[in-house]
Amino acid sequence: MLSRTLITAAAHASTLHIQLSTSIISLTSPFTRGSLRTLQNAIIAHATTSKTPVTPGEVNAAVLVPLCNVDGVPGVLLELRGGKLRSHAGEVSFPGGRVDPADASFLAAALRETQEEVGLDHRQIDILGQFGPPEQSLMGLRVWPYVGFVYPRGSHHTDTGSLDDPLPSISLSSLTISQAEVATVFHLPLSAFTSPTRIRPDMFRAASPYWAIDVSDLVEGFEGVNDPSGHSGVSGGKEGRLEVWGLTGWYMTLLMRILKVYT
Repeated sequence: MLSRTLITAAAHASTLHIQLSTSIISLTSPFTRGSLRTLQNAIIAHATTSKTPVTPGEVNAAVLVPLCNVDGVPGVLLELRGGKLRSHAGEVSFPGGRVDPADASFLAAALRETQEEVGLDHRQIDILGQFGPPEQSLMGLRVWPYVGFVYPRGSHHTDTGSLDDPLPSISLSSLTISQAEVATVFHLPLSAFTSPTRIRPDMFRAASPYWAIDVSDLVEGFEGVNDPSGHSGVSGGKEGRLEVWGLTGWYMTLLMRILKVYT
């Protein structure tokens, strides 16, 4: 028998629409200075309608949505969390974590955690903005998401040249992964967000429809999750799949709405 949540998700699937022809940037051509400028303007416009005040006494966390080119393909750098972590073990996530008192800002916390987890120096990252609203995680943290573009180490940000020139690609093998926190990293192409074989409708907090994305074949060595119940709250996805779901899936759906990929 389908759970009430899954029935509701299926019932609301029609409220999620993919509009590839209206996307404000290409999902297949490499990121360029021009496409990043377009995305940044869209994030700024979105931020003016979604500002959320900081609640005194609330515990905050911050994550980075790291956009990048890999072999000339635009996408998002994601982590598979280590299986021995106390929370969200074995799940797909963005780099990020709890905001420490020593962090100068939420963004500083996201950049610090990104360097600790995958070895990306803040000088490699061009921050495009913060979007939201920030949601509360299952652990009770208010999570603030930021978007940035990742350059290869030693590469210099430049405002010269054509806005349409492809930006340099990063090499996943060049990343320094924290073995204590991260099992592996992988690149999720933007084109995956419109692939009928990858996406399925789900409900965020049993109230808001979003797309979960199957990434099982993108993670080297993944052989499925042994979860007889099939509940995504127990493992990294449903029916043994590894998926971008939950808060990470919700934020990716929100970003795709800003890009007008989803409506």
